[in-house]
Amino acid sequence: MRVLDIDLDFFLADCCELADEGERPQLIGHEPWGEDRVRSFLETNCGLSKASPIPGRVFETHDCALLLWDELLKAGKLTAPFSVTHVDAHSDLGIGRPGPGFVLNSVITLAPDKRADIERYYRMKQLDEANYLLFALAFRWVDALENVRNPRSRPDIPSFAEKNGEGEYDHIRLSSFASALFEGKNGREPEIPFRVFSDYTAYHTESRFDLISLAISPRYSPREADALIEVVSDYIKPI
Repeated sequence: MRVLDIDLDFFLADCCELADEGERPQLIGHEPWGEDRVRSFLETNCGLSKASPIPGRVFETHDCALLLWDELLKAGKLTAPFSVTHVDAHSDLGIGRPGPGFVLNSVITLAPDKRADIERYYRMKQLDEANYLLFALAFRWVDALENVRNPRSRPDIPSFAEKNGEGEYDHIRLSSFASALFEGKNGREPEIPFRVFSDYTAYHTESRFDLISLAISPRYSPREADALIEVVSDYIKPI
């Protein structure tokens, strides 16, 4: 199955610094794209159609994507592993706090069927909107990952993402000294194909998506960008 995972901050003139809790970034310098440009990307690059919306959901923070996937997996409406096309100004793979250390040293040491204890990770304050995608990889839910980035995205791809001989990102395989001790029991962590599109115009989907979501990410996008929620929602059949 194929998942399209969008963050509203992709559609900005420039990336915003994280705003204080309860605040929104300033508009100046972070103006949202026009409606026509957004629709062109969604339809031309992502293959979406207003006439045939895709099942999905709009939510406030991007870690809710992990909760949605968990819900649908438990209901038998999503099958893992699935591919993720992550359209976002950020990688959401753990750069910054709380970082990737907990996942690499404490999650992937667990048996794969014991890893997806999402509520526990929230209680421990180890899971948030900046690293939820890393948790999805650790749960072995994702078998291919693409990151389609804002033209002004800052470098935030973790060092555990491997490059090929041409210097392009090629794959991710999570590992640590601690996890290596458990490979006899858990098996080697899978190698996940990983592509980064710094130039979003170079991205074109090869087939239809099965699930779509939009994160508003209010601390990363000015209030004026909320006008685009309805635009993207035209392509979503709420579930």
